[in-house]
Amino acid sequence: MGEVNVSHEELKELAGAKLVGAGLSLQQAETVADVLVHADLRGVRSHGVLRTEHYVRRLDEGGLNKKPAFSFEQTGPCSGIYNGDDGLGHVVAKNAMEEAIKLAKQNGIAMITVTNSSHCGALSYFVQQAAQQGLIGVAMTHTDKIVVPFGGAEPFLGTNPIAYGFPAKHHKPVILDMATSNVALGKILYAREAGTAIPDGWGVDEDGSSTTDPHKVNALTPFAGPKGYGLGMVVDIFSGLLAGAAFGPHISKMYGDYNKYRKLGHYVCAINPSFFTNEEDFLNGMDGMIEEIHQVKPAEGFKQVFVPGEPEQLMEEKYLEEGVPIPDTVYHYLQSEQ
Repeated sequence: MGEVNVSHEELKELAGAKLVGAGLSLQQAETVADVLVHADLRGVRSHGVLRTEHYVRRLDEGGLNKKPAFSFEQTGPCSGIYNGDDGLGHVVAKNAMEEAIKLAKQNGIAMITVTNSSHCGALSYFVQQAAQQGLIGVAMTHTDKIVVPFGGAEPFLGTNPIAYGFPAKHHKPVILDMATSNVALGKILYAREAGTAIPDGWGVDEDGSSTTDPHKVNALTPFAGPKGYGLGMVVDIFSGLLAGAAFGPHISKMYGDYNKYRKLGHYVCAINPSFFTNEEDFLNGMDGMIEEIHQVKPAEGFKQVFVPGEPEQLMEEKYLEEGVPIPDTVYHYLQSEQ
């Protein structure tokens, strides 16, 4: 299987057109496409336009609400609940973070749970929303079971990602976006699509043994053993139980039951640094921390020490100029008629 370089503008247009063709409004389709291409530009292909076909199938079969009636209930000065009405999670999470940003600017901090949502894509997009407004952003979401708990032989938790975004004065925001599994499931799916092997330790087969064949992966492993397992459980509590949603093995499958709403939960938080310290000092301090980390002597085999999210930002700069590499099969699907 080969690849083709495609401009980010064309990718947004193609992905958006597919979603509109499946019955989504133009405004929502543009938001979803923006989140997907954001991931591709950062080299996180597992959450990019590769997913378009999946969302179209869910829209076609009734597993996503094409015309959701979003609503937000502010439950306190710094809290609220965003109801996604079973729409596309990308739109839901973006809207929820917008509400959190408004509250945080007024009251210092905002914590919002999201209910009745679906897969929302790369969390880096949403914490970057906050960071671009000079706020700290936090986002979490749970997924259906695919990760074995530490000491377990069968999956219980999802990949349950968590993300943080920190603004700086002159440098780009520091963005940490990570799954609590060794890798995101999307990387396994991408390897299947690309026909490549995966590193040892990413996944286990039906017997619980490590495998390098992405087609034999039955479950993933938590990163850093008990630490990743514990953090994955924390994410499920914040984005699942706190949002009144299901947890672990009770979460509906992403790949299956395409005609049913998934009822996923998310958690987003925005923090206004000016309510805790001098804003300029904080932003300048972030710049100083970034610059001092850059000056750390690199280990053998490394040219420089980067801050979290920086390799993805450099990738984005490259892909904005050269185009985004997309598997032929994905590009052909995006170009195909409905």
